[in-house]
Amino acid sequence: MDTTPTNVRPKRRGRLHGGLYVLPSLFTVGTLVCGYIAVLETLKAATAMMAAGAAADLSRFAFDNAAKAIGWAWLFDGFDGRIARLTNSSSDFGREFDSLADVIAFGVAPALLAFAWGVRPVVEALGPAWGEHLRYGGWIITFAFVICGAARLARFNIQSTRPASDRRYFVGLPIPAAAGVVAAIVHCRKDAIHDWNYGMAWLVLVGVLSFLMVSRVRYPSFKNVDLRQRRPYVAVILIGLIIYLVYAYSEYVLLLFTVGYMLSGPTSRLLSRHRPSPPPPQEVHAQ
Repeated sequence: MDTTPTNVRPKRRGRLHGGLYVLPSLFTVGTLVCGYIAVLETLKAATAMMAAGAAADLSRFAFDNAAKAIGWAWLFDGFDGRIARLTNSSSDFGREFDSLADVIAFGVAPALLAFAWGVRPVVEALGPAWGEHLRYGGWIITFAFVICGAARLARFNIQSTRPASDRRYFVGLPIPAAAGVVAAIVHCRKDAIHDWNYGMAWLVLVGVLSFLMVSRVRYPSFKNVDLRQRRPYVAVILIGLIIYLVYAYSEYVLLLFTVGYMLSGPTSRLLSRHRPSPPPPQEVHAQ
């Protein structure tokens, strides 16, 4: 005989699982907040750069804060996708929300930082004659960085929905990695560029980053690394050592990591072209 009361409502299933969708979105919001802080700090640095004395030191400090904010945005962006995969809470809304946040944090913020840190001071040092040409060139190249980053994200969203896509590699330099190169260089140097030679080299680098984002060069995605599997204790020690090095020598370690990852794609593609192809299989004739 069934003694269950008829007025008791059954518990809704899947409520906890539905709540897990909020967790990756919170990290995406963190990415968006860090990008907004990077924009504010860049504007503060550009305003204080025209003054002397303590305001000049404030400009140097604000540029460094903008670079750090982009670095924290990179960390939040790495966590939201990883948590969404671990909790099986991926969604179309989360993918589009993440892309919009990436455009601001890794597109607009580093482009504005690249112009204010490496182009505007050189324009003021050159004067009105040559400075205007450099200013227009800086506008075009930094805007190309934003457009190429947005196109890179759109292509990634299309390719991620295809079941036949290889998840071990990214096609083109990811926009967080491109923004990381800009932020790592600013964080390492801190002082704005005033020499036109370095300013031209800086624009060339930003242009190369823009091209790599929309190129067909493959970069490792590290998505096949499963954090739930057991790892040897040596891996834990190595991770701890890397964290300490980033904490103690962040300027040099982050610059080494970001530039090394940027060069890994073209280097592997160049080596694969010069790698000898395996000989074709020989036909076996029946006796």
